[in-house]
Amino acid sequence: MIHTIIKSKPTRLFIILGGFFIANALIAEVIGVKIFSLEDTLGVQRANISLFGSSFSFHLTAGVLLWPVVFVMTDIINEYYGPKGVRFLSFLAVGLISYAFIMFSGAIGLSPSEYFDIGKDLDANRAYRGVLGQGMWIIIGSLVAFLVGQILDVFIFHKIKQITGEKKIWMRATVSTLVSQLIDSFVVLFIAFYVGRKIQTGQGEAWTLHQIAVTGTGNYIYKFVVALLLIPVIYLVHGWIEKYLGHDQAAEMKAAAMKNS
Repeated sequence: MIHTIIKSKPTRLFIILGGFFIANALIAEVIGVKIFSLEDTLGVQRANISLFGSSFSFHLTAGVLLWPVVFVMTDIINEYYGPKGVRFLSFLAVGLISYAFIMFSGAIGLSPSEYFDIGKDLDANRAYRGVLGQGMWIIIGSLVAFLVGQILDVFIFHKIKQITGEKKIWMRATVSTLVSQLIDSFVVLFIAFYVGRKIQTGQGEAWTLHQIAVTGTGNYIYKFVVALLLIPVIYLVHGWIEKYLGHDQAAEMKAAAMKNS
């Protein structure tokens, strides 16, 4: 029975795409605690863009390295498995990410041994807590933004495909990603640093809406550029899938995905 299931190319493909999708989402959540300077990383002068009367340079969460990939994966899964396939993986990803952070919290609460040492000048337990112990509202904001973005991505993707048919893969994949990431960029900041900090008094001052607008816009500029750069990757992955499944089976799956949209 298991051999028969795994032998099925559509099933095997769903496992591969779903595993990559969830792995990227989980890794993005974990590494997202780090804020980095894009300009310093590239060795160029900081942008100092004027946004809403404030100067902005690209100080981004490390999670932006993977979130564009997650949304591209959403469109590829959507193409062959439809909204039901994306919804299943999205809720599974949220459940597994939540489980991971519960386990992180449990691990952080363990009393450190004297053998837990990562360097003479570092407090190993404090560093461990700092990396894995993200604030509750940051996690909530990120997961809500993820789900809202996924739902919007799926909706726009299928609306465009209803108009264009099988043509213009780049349009439906890129436009749906750009719109969903626009919402994602602001929802996570609003929940984590505005709503969360207002509710949790004593946990730091809440961001102003102006700060959210500046930071969210800067983050979106980066995501916009990356989404455009990923267009060739979308075609490469589609080409590999078509070759793997065969034209007839791929066409049948895409037709079923549209019918169930």
